Amino acid sequence: MTDDVSEPSLPLLLDAVLSVGTELELRATLQHIVDSATRLTGADHGVLRVTAAGDGGRPDVFTSGEITPEAGEAPLTGEAPVPGETPPPDKASSPSSLSIPILVHDEEFGTLHLTSGAAGGFSGADLGLLRVLAGQAGIAVGNARLYETARQRERWIEGAAAVTTALLTGEAAADALMTVAQQARRLAGAAAGVILQPTEAGGMSIVAAATDTERGELPAERRTHPAAAAQNDMIGTTIEPGSAVLEQLLGGEPVFIEDSATDPRMTTRVRSRFGPSMMLPLQAGGRLIGTLALPRRRGEHAYTAVERLLATQFASQAALALVLADAQQSRQRLAVFEDRDRIARDLHDLVVQRLFATGMMLESTRRRAGSAPEETALDQAVDELESTIQEVRTAIFALQQPPADAPTTFRGKVLKETAGAAALLGVQPSVHFTGAVDTRVTEPAAGHLLAALRRALAAASRRVDVTRVDVAVDAGAGLPDGRTGVRLVVFDDGSTGDASAGTTVTWQAPL
Repeated sequence: MTDDVSEPSLPLLLDAVLSVGTELELRATLQHIVDSATRLTGADHGVLRVTAAGDGGRPDVFTSGEITPEAGEAPLTGEAPVPGETPPPDKASSPSSLSIPILVHDEEFGTLHLTSGAAGGFSGADLGLLRVLAGQAGIAVGNARLYETARQRERWIEGAAAVTTALLTGEAAADALMTVAQQARRLAGAAAGVILQPTEAGGMSIVAAATDTERGELPAERRTHPAAAAQNDMIGTTIEPGSAVLEQLLGGEPVFIEDSATDPRMTTRVRSRFGPSMMLPLQAGGRLIGTLALPRRRGEHAYTAVERLLATQFASQAALALVLADAQQSRQRLAVFEDRDRIARDLHDLVVQRLFATGMMLESTRRRAGSAPEETALDQAVDELESTIQEVRTAIFALQQPPADAPTTFRGKVLKETAGAAALLGVQPSVHFTGAVDTRVTEPAAGHLLAALRRALAAASRRVDVTRVDVAVDAGAGLPDGRTGVRLVVFDDGSTGDASAGTTVTWQAPL
């Protein structure tokens, strides 16, 4: 028996060596290796068992040929073949087997095990062929891993760029966080992408969650998995103060978990659904925005060192994009506020003052007027000017309110209700305030008045031919019992089906 490669085997060896180097995808390369080894040596069955050493993943098994119990097949589960190279047994013993390690940069990547049921078993030439093929396989695996790492890095870079582009187009804060969660989950191949932010109590709470069931990415046969229901009830889940994981996250340190369900550091109620997980800080310029968590389902591969590095870099860039997007939105809000303030100032300094001066002139003219018709016309003109001044002042107040914030004053709440009803009415209601409504109208009268206003506006929207809606709030109205109260009057000119001209709704209450 000799270890030399026979000359007739050289073409087969050359073909096998070339075939294992044709694929760039790692899994395809590994399958080529076991297929080529089986074909080259005439083995009945081949098994390539990839170890998890240094990769952070579970072992993979690639097979070729038929499994025959009589052939002394290699174990597919349970114990792995004995490490190292196994020389061919004596030809008299049958069946026979060969085992040889595949080395990548002097580190064992896996073991190739061949079995044969032939009477002659494996020859020394077969072992020589296998040695050459294993050496070439190590080179091919190394190249495939480099290619896979490069592709991974490219996908993460493209994903980070997509997130930055999306965030800088002016998304709302909640949508921006969801964009980061969705993109990171897809890139990491995780069951969920989760964003946590610090709470006032000193913990961290989930504020955005994206799962692999949103777009049907989970196979149909696995959609009954508990992770499929994760998104609906994950929002609001909190890591309470005192958790060991929380201390690291608030300190801006990444946390890597092998199994979320069994790790004692994990304390949330949803941890039992997940296995391997990464929890990465979202921080930029010393500011901690939150944490990006990427859990996989139980039983799936742990994250490799390369995946951890790429995800950490993605989190850093996403945090920077969130900060830039927030700054951009702040600048836009400031520009809107400045423009609204300028308009309000111009209205107050120019329009209101001119209207007021004109009203004073008309009032003086009315006193000098002699005939009743002239006096009546002047009275009407003065009343119209006063009404116009009141509406302009209301518009000035509305312009001075933050456009996206909920109003805090009673006046602002009334204006918000009327502005919201404009779409249903088809006309913007005219609003008049009399008296110190913000200081005098307090709860519970304020709440009751707003409810009455909503009912009146809803009723007006159901009438036809509405072209005018007037809303008046008087904080110094005299009530029938002599007390001072607040009165709401809502008038619309819509058709009511009878001879009446419009509808007036009045509500009042003591202060």
